[in-house]
Amino acid sequence: MKKLSKLEAVLWSIALPGFSQLLIGQLWKGTLFVALEFIINVYSHFNSAIMYSFMWEIDKAEHVLNFQWLMFYPCLYMFAMWDAYRSAMPEKEQLSFLPFVFGAYFVTVGLMYSTKLEIFGMRLGPVFLPMLFVIPGLLIGFIIRWILLKWRRDPVQN
Repeated sequence: MKKLSKLEAVLWSIALPGFSQLLIGQLWKGTLFVALEFIINVYSHFNSAIMYSFMWEIDKAEHVLNFQWLMFYPCLYMFAMWDAYRSAMPEKEQLSFLPFVFGAYFVTVGLMYSTKLEIFGMRLGPVFLPMLFVIPGLLIGFIIRWILLKWRRDPVQN
């Protein structure tokens, strides 16, 4: 079984959920993640939305998407990344899931508001707005993790 660094594990999962698991020999889990990614991608028409978004045809991107299917994508994507990260992290590392969880929450919220929310007078659409929302999601997850770890180490004394 190959050992990946935390960075390598996350980057392969960003490329495609399940790749890190396949690389370390977790064939069933990796195959499941890849298959779920393909199913959600195909049924949501996500690649077409990505293409239209990069051509800045946001209305077409919104129109082609099946939002009901795409709503599954952030949780699958972030869970596969966390699972890859977890396989590479030291055993004593705690609460590492929090940035991934909050990232998934915020990307999902960004997807829900992507047809309405404008930033500087522009609608970023269902690809770019959720990507932007991952930033506050990760930051909040890291801050909550930091607070909880600090609280565990330095409990308030009565």
